[in-house]
Amino acid sequence: MKNLKCYFLIVIFVSVSVFSQEHEIERPKAGHTNTNKFKQLSDEFSTPNAYRTASGAPGHAYYQQQADYKMDIVLDDKNAKLYGFETIIYTNNSPDELSYLWLQLDQNKRAKDSKSPLIESNNDETIMYPKNFINNYLKEPFDGGFNIETVEDTNGKPLKYTINSTMMRIELPKPMQTGDKFSFSIKWWYNINDHVILRDRSGYEYFPNDGNRAYVIAQFFPRMAVYNDVEGWQNFQFWGSEEFALPFGDYEVNITVPADHVLDGTGILTNRKEVYSKTMLERYEKARKTYDKPVLIVTQEEVEKAEKKFSNETKTWKLKAENVRDFAFASSRKFILDMMAVKVGDKDVMAVSMYPKEGNPLWEEWSTKVVASTLKTYSRMTFNYPYHKAISVHSKNQGMEYPMICWNYGRPNEDGTYSDRVKYGMMGVIIHEIGHNFFPMIVNSDERQWAWMDEGINTFLEYLAQLEFGKNYPDALSPQHDVFPADRGPARLIVPYMGGDQDRIAPIMSKPMNVYQLGNNAYGKPATALNILRETIMGHELFDYAFKEFANRWKFKHPTPEDFFRTMEDASAVDLDWFWRGWFYTTDWVDIGIKDVKKYYVSSEPNADMKDIMKERGIEREQLRPLVYLVEEGSEEYDSSMKDQNPTEVVSVKEYLMDNFSNEERQTIKTPKFFYNITFEKPGGLVMPIIVEFTYADGTKKEETYPAQIWRFNDNEVSKAIASDKEIVSIVVDPDLETADIDTSNNLWPKEVQENDFEKFKNKVKG
Repeated sequence: MKNLKCYFLIVIFVSVSVFSQEHEIERPKAGHTNTNKFKQLSDEFSTPNAYRTASGAPGHAYYQQQADYKMDIVLDDKNAKLYGFETIIYTNNSPDELSYLWLQLDQNKRAKDSKSPLIESNNDETIMYPKNFINNYLKEPFDGGFNIETVEDTNGKPLKYTINSTMMRIELPKPMQTGDKFSFSIKWWYNINDHVILRDRSGYEYFPNDGNRAYVIAQFFPRMAVYNDVEGWQNFQFWGSEEFALPFGDYEVNITVPADHVLDGTGILTNRKEVYSKTMLERYEKARKTYDKPVLIVTQEEVEKAEKKFSNETKTWKLKAENVRDFAFASSRKFILDMMAVKVGDKDVMAVSMYPKEGNPLWEEWSTKVVASTLKTYSRMTFNYPYHKAISVHSKNQGMEYPMICWNYGRPNEDGTYSDRVKYGMMGVIIHEIGHNFFPMIVNSDERQWAWMDEGINTFLEYLAQLEFGKNYPDALSPQHDVFPADRGPARLIVPYMGGDQDRIAPIMSKPMNVYQLGNNAYGKPATALNILRETIMGHELFDYAFKEFANRWKFKHPTPEDFFRTMEDASAVDLDWFWRGWFYTTDWVDIGIKDVKKYYVSSEPNADMKDIMKERGIEREQLRPLVYLVEEGSEEYDSSMKDQNPTEVVSVKEYLMDNFSNEERQTIKTPKFFYNITFEKPGGLVMPIIVEFTYADGTKKEETYPAQIWRFNDNEVSKAIASDKEIVSIVVDPDLETADIDTSNNLWPKEVQENDFEKFKNKVKG
């Protein structure tokens, strides 16, 4: 055996030596990383653990912190100031020891020494509205930051704290262990801003005609930051464009306002009998049993009388909320109030609207109906709305959301007239902001980092709710619309963005304050992606099941993007890593077209290429079993052997084929007469299914969808062989524009001849 082994080694060595003398060794190409677009997202995803599982569900060790608040708030209407005293009870449910706490001071974004204006470049502002010019250059900056008066423990002992812009760190007297609770209080006040002038999420609108203000108040108290298993304290500064990350908790809030104000906010109004008049209470009881149209609790006539008088008395409205992530309220003597009941599951929920007379007649007619319809659609797609009410508040130039309450724009002209654009804009923003009760108020994602997880998911659901609202209330649609005119969701609407300047486009998975076009990036593109996922890739049944599973797994919890991606795959058995990578982690676009179409006919004679191969190998035809050959129309073989005969009838081949099947099998066998080879190209970077519509000579059509995995071995072009008993006269890729293809000029065969400008001019003159 030893000698034999040596013999083989010598032979191999000699063979290699001889080869190396006669031929230059062809060395392999340099190695490369896996760049296949169907590679799994293992590198991008964090490792599953006890807190978050590989399936996308909360793990057995998942935890979240609890922050409970008791607050006494005073609204000084004459001086536009807000005073507050709050007690926070913080529970450490984490396995970690905490030596300090972080709170958010969002009002400090409006402080005189705020850094927010300093990070914005504005050297191109050479044209401004007069009001903006005055605010930017002629006025002192508005001082709206928190004035912190005291920070104390329950014994009244001062706590050491440090304010860093919009964040405040409180030093704990002793570290908190798992399960510990710590109570402390903060006394504060701030100047309320005019949100119309400063374009803020919260503040007041001043009405010069009657001297009143309408307040929409949020981010008005120092709020606990999130501490979680993903990154510890989420204490990113609030620069203004991004939104919030907040823990859940229970709230008891007493709000003192002028006695003639109408107020509502997050939570149950616990002293309704004290703050409502007898007439209001009677109307409220009627509204609780009315499901078809809103009932006015406070009428416009009553408001017009109240707004002329300014009460010096006060009332305290008491609100209590459980398991909410935030608190907000609205208050004014200008507010008309209406309500109606809506059945959600086995529970009645109150749909509510608050608006000044400047919102009528539009708001009285439509706002509360939109709220009711939205709750039904979102509940069907996710889970039954868990709270007892949902409030839409009219606020000029505003669209903003909080638990159970939101601000919405849409104001008619002074004479009460309004355009379709104003009406549908109002309806769309109400659907969107009410929808935010589900994402992120309940499915509580981190808006400051992943804006798309609330805005994009919510915009996707908004589109579905808009379509459903149009079905439920067809009288809301203008004559030119038979569906709600959505501005985001359908694939065609995102094409200009995805095909735009790459220097001004960021991946969806970007921090919101760092993207150029937040509306397209966080709202439009992810909404379109989810719509495509539902309509084109997964189908309604698989998508809806998985989406509902995600919503229910993470309601009243803090999901990450990975939790969403993993759940959608886990609950559907659809591998979507290629989709998430392309749509969410890159700025690639879709462009799929038809590169070439070849038409073949069956022949019993070999073509030239096959003859050459057979000759090379010394194979005689007689040595082979009969073969079937496809001859391309217009080729040399076609012209010489088939041009003068009916190419769809090759008797010898047909007889040979039939000889290979039994009588029973022949009954089911197809006899195609036309054969095609279609080459699809993909100039765009995104892999997507190829949706193809075939039109036949008899006028009939057929649609075929080739899954995205067809691109797995070749990212540039793929071919499909088609056998048909009917002649194909036209082929269209993506006929219904459902993939966001940015260039449809290559989607048609035969290609349409495009007139140049001269030909268009010539035909116009000739006409």
